[in-house]
Amino acid sequence: MPRRILLPFLAAPLALLCAATTGCGYHTLGAAAHLPPGMRTLAVPEFATHTESYHTETEMTDAVIREFAARTRFRVTPRDEGEADAVLRGTILAQTVAPLTYNSSTQQSSSFLITIVVSVTLTGRDGKILYQNKNYVYRQQYQSTIDLPVFFQEDPAAVQRLSREFARQLVADVLEGL
Repeated sequence: MPRRILLPFLAAPLALLCAATTGCGYHTLGAAAHLPPGMRTLAVPEFATHTESYHTETEMTDAVIREFAARTRFRVTPRDEGEADAVLRGTILAQTVAPLTYNSSTQQSSSFLITIVVSVTLTGRDGKILYQNKNYVYRQQYQSTIDLPVFFQEDPAAVQRLSREFARQLVADVLEGL
């Protein structure tokens, strides 16, 4: 084949290859542009709570610490002793449980919906806000146990599932800069 005919066939794939490799949006995990370039340590003190619920703040904090430790190279600590490069603070603003379904034979609710509203702020050592979301809303459904001899409280398991979902989304948002 003459060169003039081959040139258009080669130019198009080469242009496509260049565009795909330079503008694909891929980046190194933990290298979000809004995080300080030398960030190595992250403090995640126990979340505050404005609710009467028991132990939810501990579940949420633990899930966030585990997720940051698993998905980044940051040294994550639960204490804010002023030495961390950034501090992530969270506050549980609301936690409600509402019945979803009703069992007419037992005259009781048979499933519930737990809703948790959380505010988070990631602050750099210099006091600059690196990330903030004041309105994370997460819901999780759970069934209640009808058989009283084998009663098992299901709402702590729902809080654990909800905490894992929240932590996954929070870490993704922080790393992606959304």
